[in-house]
Amino acid sequence: MAQEGRVVSLAKLCRWLDFPRRSLYYRPKARPRVVNTDLTARVKLTLERFPRYGYRRLACVLGENRKPIQRILQLKGWQVRKRPQGFRPRARRLPSVTSRPDERWATDLTHVWCGKDRRASLAVIIDCCTREILGWRLSDNGSSKTAEAALEEALIYRLGALGRVQQPLALRSDNGLVFSSRHYTGTVKAYGLTQEFTTPYTPEQNGLVERFFRSLKEECIWLHRFESLGQARVVINRWIRYYNEERPHQSLDYVAPRAHPALTA
Repeated sequence: MAQEGRVVSLAKLCRWLDFPRRSLYYRPKARPRVVNTDLTARVKLTLERFPRYGYRRLACVLGENRKPIQRILQLKGWQVRKRPQGFRPRARRLPSVTSRPDERWATDLTHVWCGKDRRASLAVIIDCCTREILGWRLSDNGSSKTAEAALEEALIYRLGALGRVQQPLALRSDNGLVFSSRHYTGTVKAYGLTQEFTTPYTPEQNGLVERFFRSLKEECIWLHRFESLGQARVVINRWIRYYNEERPHQSLDYVAPRAHPALTA
C-alpha cells in the first residue's frame, strides 16, 4: 500500500487497524467430499460386471446423473485412464455414417484364440446407420467362405431369404485377400451389393467395425479363456445379442442399436 510515496507493509497496516495477521492469511479448509454409499456400492457392482465402462455409460446403465458417477470414480480411483493426447495423422476421410439403415454395411475379420481348436477367424457385418451386427461367423479358418457366411446371414436377417437387394447397398471392407478374392467379389456382385475398398493402411476408414471389435475384445473375448471353438461361439453369440438389444451405444445417444429411431419409427 502506498501512502504519500511510501510503501506500507501489511504487518504495519494490520497493527494500525488492530486486525490480526493470522486472520488475513487464513484460508478455510476444504470440506471433504461426501459420496452416497448406496450409489457407490451400485457403481462397484456394475463395474465388476462392465469393467471397461466409463462414467457416461455407467450412468446410463444405472439410470443416474453423470456427475455423481464421475465424482465417485474419481474419488475411488476407478476411472479409466485416458489415452495420452497428441498428434495423430489422419488419412483421407471416407463417409461412414449413413442416414438410413441398409445404405452401407461394413465388414472385417479378426482372430479369436479357442484353446484346443487354436486360432479362429471371426467375420462380422455391421450396419453403418444403426450400428447393429447383422451377421457374423466364427470359423476355424479365415477363408472367403467365412466372410461369405456372415454376409449371407446378414441378408437373410434383413430380407428374410437369400436374394438380390432391391435398393442400392454398399459393402465396405479393407483390401485383404479375403475381401478382394474372386470368389468373394463374385458373391457380393451376385447379391446386388456394391463393394467399397478403403485406402491401404488406413483402418480408420473402416472405423465402425474396427471400434466394434475393440468393444467385443475388451468386454467379452479378453475376459474369457475359451477351451474350444464351440464355447467361443456360445459366449460371443450371447454378447452380440446383448450388444444389439441392450448395450447403450454412445454414438446413438446411449440407446441400443435395435432401439435406433430409424428402426422403431
